[in-house]
Amino acid sequence: MTAPVLIAQISAQISDLHIKRPDERAYEMVDTAAALERCIAHLNAFRPRPAFVVISGDLVDRGLEEEYAHLRQLLKPLELPFAAIPGNHDERRQFRRAFSDQSFAQLSGPANVRVEVSGLVLLLLDSSVPGKDYGELDPATLQWLDSELAVAPDRPALVFLHHPPFAAGIAHMDRQNLRNAPQLAAVVERHPQVRLIAAGHLHRAVPAPNHAVDLDLAAERPPSLRIEPPAFHLHAWFAGEGLGRLVTHFVPIGEFPGPYPFFDAEGQLL
Repeated sequence: MTAPVLIAQISAQISDLHIKRPDERAYEMVDTAAALERCIAHLNAFRPRPAFVVISGDLVDRGLEEEYAHLRQLLKPLELPFAAIPGNHDERRQFRRAFSDQSFAQLSGPANVRVEVSGLVLLLLDSSVPGKDYGELDPATLQWLDSELAVAPDRPALVFLHHPPFAAGIAHMDRQNLRNAPQLAAVVERHPQVRLIAAGHLHRAVPAPNHAVDLDLAAERPPSLRIEPPAFHLHAWFAGEGLGRLVTHFVPIGEFPGPYPFFDAEGQLL
């Protein structure tokens, strides 16, 4: 079996960092800077080493210049190449200034990014809408996605954005999801090499390195958070026949007992 190329994501991916200004906590209780530091340490130590990190939005909490400056300092220990896109908590102009080292597809407007990693094409879509919590992919972004996929039909592609193009059953989050998911689906359906569409925003099945959104499927409580075990997604692409195959793993952040063997020295099950 061919060894996989690993892509560790925010998230899918690391996502929803919600970095505040130094010494501030999100929602007056969550130390998001410390959470990111733990996440970066885990990514740096992970073996086999991921080839790339995608940070899928909500990098800071209020879109402030000071928050982005703090974020860039916190990201310095990350030993892996990465790219980021904004979410609804980001401010697009401040985001572009903070990540001016990225090669954005357009000089202004949505901060879309194309990255090539070991045979894969990564297409990062800016679904943020200035001043709004919900997401939308503007016509220029959809056209760019279509054209980027059209020029490389034989290369597997992974698509990332912040807002989920589906309803998760958490009412206050579903009001903020991607508003024009059918238009995204229409583009993707024309390009079967798309192997993954990964989003952020939910802080649950799309994990965050800090706090989780309360799984309130009955809509009985006001919008709330819970302190649950943090995690990131690891996407393993196995090259092979056709476009290969992709497997996504949920990776908890922290130190846990193990690994322990299943078999003894004689090969007997313990």
